[in-house]
Amino acid sequence: MSEENKPPLNPGEEHHALSIQAQRDIEIEAIQQHGRHQSPGIQRPPELPPAPPRKALTLVSIALVALLAAGGLSIFAQVRHERTLVKATERDSVPTVAVVSPTQENPDEELVLPGSLQAFEESPIYARTNGYLLRWYRDIGSKVTKGELLADIDTPEVDQELNQARAARLQIIAQKDLAKISADRWQKLLKTSSVSEQENDQQASGYLQAQANLAAADANVHRLEQLEGFKKVYAPFSGVLTKRNVDPGALINAGAGVAGRELFDLARVDPLRVYSSVPQAYAPFIKNGARTTVTLQEFPGQKFTGVVTRTAESIDAATRTLLTEVDLPNKDGHLLPGSFGEVHFAIGSSVSKVTIPVNTMLFRAEGPRVALIGPGGKVLLRLITIGRDYGTTLEILGGVSPADKIIVNPPDSLEEGQQVNVAP
Repeated sequence: MSEENKPPLNPGEEHHALSIQAQRDIEIEAIQQHGRHQSPGIQRPPELPPAPPRKALTLVSIALVALLAAGGLSIFAQVRHERTLVKATERDSVPTVAVVSPTQENPDEELVLPGSLQAFEESPIYARTNGYLLRWYRDIGSKVTKGELLADIDTPEVDQELNQARAARLQIIAQKDLAKISADRWQKLLKTSSVSEQENDQQASGYLQAQANLAAADANVHRLEQLEGFKKVYAPFSGVLTKRNVDPGALINAGAGVAGRELFDLARVDPLRVYSSVPQAYAPFIKNGARTTVTLQEFPGQKFTGVVTRTAESIDAATRTLLTEVDLPNKDGHLLPGSFGEVHFAIGSSVSKVTIPVNTMLFRAEGPRVALIGPGGKVLLRLITIGRDYGTTLEILGGVSPADKIIVNPPDSLEEGQQVNVAP
């Protein structure tokens, strides 16, 4: 519908239309004024012509090369850092130790070594028959002579076996006599051809068999009679009883096996054997028949004179020492077997001794040891023989030399062949 054909508005509607138009004009005017005072917006960048294809490919290649180079440098730096860290860890894991060399001392005219006193003869005494202990006649500490009665054993089973064996022997004797009579009779009958040779041979064989049975019975009776003789226990040699392990009524089993029980322990204490290990360096100066002295801590100021009777004539490969035996008289019985003493050998040699600090020792189950620095900075554990104790130092009779390098304050965890660093 055109504006000419529109119906005329009433006064209210006309006034409302004018108000709406005026409001629109005001909003348009405000928007235009706001646009005048606002700063200009982001300008559009100038349009550039597209790059040629070769130039774009070159730029991409350069960018890729740069990225690869940066990645390679990063990986190289990381590997180098890891290697440095591994070397530092390995270097820190190897312990650093301080070392000292043994000190060489002037030679001595007398060699003092530890010695062990042992009985000249010592034997456990077992029963040779089964039974029960009736009584014992000597207790520990008793001095007995050879052949002296020590105990009585009741053997009822052996007694019955002996009686049975004797009765069986009598039966066999009777059978033998009958076999002899039959053999003689058949021999006479053979002369008159009353019996055959086969029957005669059977009777002769029966007599020989009866003789063999009698010999076996005699041997069995003799064995049981010897077992009867073991009912009394005698001392095999003169000495001192050091043990008594049974009481009256105890069950006694023969032998020294699992079931056997030791009755007594007898030791000959005059003279005593003193065993000592002489270091290899002093071995040539130990002579059989040489006089020596022994001292014990419980007898201060006293010296007991003995004689070197024998040596092992061989150096022990583990300790590099020579086992030496000294016979020591003990007529009064003051010296006790099992004691510890010191053996003084008069050697008069020119062998020098060495000393080491006490804080270089390692105590292991195999014995005292020291840790040496071996080739390539590796640890060598060496078994040593200790002489005198000077407090802060120890005299070493075998195992080290002045040229060795010994670790000071070695840790207990130190092992053979372990790598170490030596402190300057």
